[in-house]
Parts: sequence; structure tokens; C-alpha cells
Amino acid sequence: MSLQVRLSLLPSVRCLYDEPVQVKVAGLRSQQLVTMRGRLTDDKGVMFSSSATYMADRSGKIELDRDPSLGGSYVGVEPMGLFWSMKPDTLHTKLTKTNLLNPQTVTLSVHDKDDDRMLAEVTNERFLIGDGVKRVPIKEGNIRGVLFMPPGGGPFPAVLDLSSSRSENRACLLANKGFVVLSITLYQNNFAKVKEMHLDYFEEAIDFLKHSKVGSKRIGVISRSIGGAIALSIAAFVPGVEAVVCINGCNANVAFPLYYKKHLILSPLSFEFKMLFPTESGAVIATHVLDNPLAEENNDTLIPIEQAKGHFLFVASEDDLTWDSKAYIDQMVERLKRHAKDNFESVSYPGAGHLLQPPYEPHCRSCASYITTKPVMWGGEARAHAAAEVHLWKKIQEFFRTHLSCETAQ
Repeated sequence: MSLQVRLSLLPSVRCLYDEPVQVKVAGLRSQQLVTMRGRLTDDKGVMFSSSATYMADRSGKIELDRDPSLGGSYVGVEPMGLFWSMKPDTLHTKLTKTNLLNPQTVTLSVHDKDDDRMLAEVTNERFLIGDGVKRVPIKEGNIRGVLFMPPGGGPFPAVLDLSSSRSENRACLLANKGFVVLSITLYQNNFAKVKEMHLDYFEEAIDFLKHSKVGSKRIGVISRSIGGAIALSIAAFVPGVEAVVCINGCNANVAFPLYYKKHLILSPLSFEFKMLFPTESGAVIATHVLDNPLAEENNDTLIPIEQAKGHFLFVASEDDLTWDSKAYIDQMVERLKRHAKDNFESVSYPGAGHLLQPPYEPHCRSCASYITTKPVMWGGEARAHAAAEVHLWKKIQEFFRTHLSCETAQ
């Protein structure tokens, strides 16, 4: 390792999980070619890595927010490219980060282009849970989840975060931004054992949130995919929901009959597994796996979102290979306009795939899914997908702050 070459991260080697860092190199020869590498190991022991070629300027410096990558995992000026372009050493793998208390460590290094000698190295510690944020497991009534509370006495805007499998990352990161967030999973049991869904469970969670240092009796809901459809149904049928973020959701109830107060309110739109398209990698493309929600025989599956009193943020990825998210969002917008409603915003992202996450995680194109025994292609071109995640994460926070504002929030 060279004593002259310096690799630095600004403003600090420690940051929150969703924050960018400035990557700078100094002490190189004028116009020296180097390879920069990123690597991490997730909570399941899977290694992710990336690399890019850079040329130093005349003063021997490289700044990733100024200088373009000349080749490797990405090209062009990408300040966080070494992070989002990392790929796993195991096929069909998504990064797993389940331990919120330990940071995700990302090691960055600079190597001589000619002999691959390491010239400098630095470790970035990326924390999910911010200073003063409390994580409280909840077992109250039927609710099984985790509550995240920002530091201070509140009151705070409150959000119900629904996930298909146990994942607290998004909820925790929202709590860092000043929201009380209750994270619960959609399915109490294994997906294959679920026979029906009940909105009463989510209503109980919303009622719980109303008494958790919040500044309003109006609650936000966020979810993706099948959970997005559940979030829409909550807004349509359950009182007290003011803001819903539906990410790559469907405009119809999906997979299971939906009940509320012991009455069937929506039949399920069925999966047509014969429409799964195999790829050479072994993963399947599921874009057309759902029946057409606008077909006459599926009228009883459509979610009556025009009944909702609150506001919607519809989000669609245009390279979603799981189902036709853009078409579903367009149909929802058309439905609301037909009912003379203007309580919505919509945003779509060309080149983005189904799994829109908080920013700077390695992009996942395919991994296992609870829907089918085969791994699923989620879609997305890494660079466009990463840019979409940065934009959407800010958009989500602005949307919730606008519609869940607390006059006395800290």
C-alpha cells in the first residue's frame, strides 16, 4: 500500500445508510490510471463487489462526483457508482441486511491499473438506525411488528410500513427522518398457507399508531407490490388514512380474498403461472402473470380508490419484469380522474425495476420470491434504477411531510 496515496470519504467514513459520501483520491501521479473497487459482505455472508477505471487529473487527484469512470461496473460520472453497481458472487441474490444495530461496512480501495497493487483503502460504516431512534418490538392485541420512534417527545407524523417479508430497513430509515413508523408484515403465516386477508388487522395497527406520539389522527401507509394493493384497499375502506405511497402496486386485489368486518369486500385477481417466461439464467419473467384487472369478469377485484379520503402517491417502474406496474398506475389515475378526483400524484421511472428500495444498495435484478419456486427477474438497468431510488426516497419524505404535517413536530 502506498504511503503517498490517500483515499478519503467526506464528510465522514461513518454515515446513515441512505446518505451519499464524497469519494476522493489524492497523491497519484499525473493522469495515472487506477482501478477503484468496492466490496461488502451481507448478513448472510454473501460477497458483493464492483470496480471502475479512473484517470487522475494533472495534480494526481480523482473525485468521483467530478471525474468519469472509463470502464468497469459502470461508466461516466457516478458519485456513488461503486456502491449501487456491486454484484453478488452468488447468482439470484439480493443483499440481506437484518441486523439494524451493526453498520453495513463497505470497503473501497484504489489499485494500480498495471500491476493491481493496492495503493489505498478505506472502510465506510453505513448505519441504519440513527442516534436516539428507538426500536420497540410490538405484541399488542393481534399486532406483531416493530415500532420505530425518533428522538424527542413528539408529536410526530406516523406511517404504517407494510412488507411482504420481515424487513425493517425502510421503516427505520424513515424514523431517522422524524416519522413514527410501525413495520408489520403482510402475512402472519407462510405465504403458501395464507387463504384470505383481513383489513381489520391493518385497522388495528392504524389505531395503535394513533396513540404513539403522533401529531394527527391521520396516518400514512407505504408498501410495494402486493402490499401496494393492500395499502390502496386500506385507504379505500379504513378511516383515518391520509397519505398512501403505492410502489409498483396493482389496481386490483391480488392473490387472496379480502375481508373487512367479516364481509368479503374484494375477490382476488388470479396468478396465471403458465405465463411465467423462463430465462437462460434460471430465473423467470412474470410481467404477464396476472389476469387483466379491467376484464369484465374481474370487476369485483378492482379497488374502489375513489372512496379514499386521503392522498395517493403512485409509483411505477417502467422496466418492472414482475408485472405491468406502469399500466396499473395509469389505470388508477384514469379511474380517479373519471370520478373527478385530484387527490393523487404519480411518478414513473424509465429503466427502473420492481424492487425500488431506499438508495445506494446494490441493485438486484433477480432473486428468490415467495410467489414461485423459481427465482424472479425484477428488472431494471442498474444506473437508471439507482437514480430512481435517490429521487423516490426524497419524494416519499416530501409527500408524507406535506400530508401528515404536525404543527408542533420537532
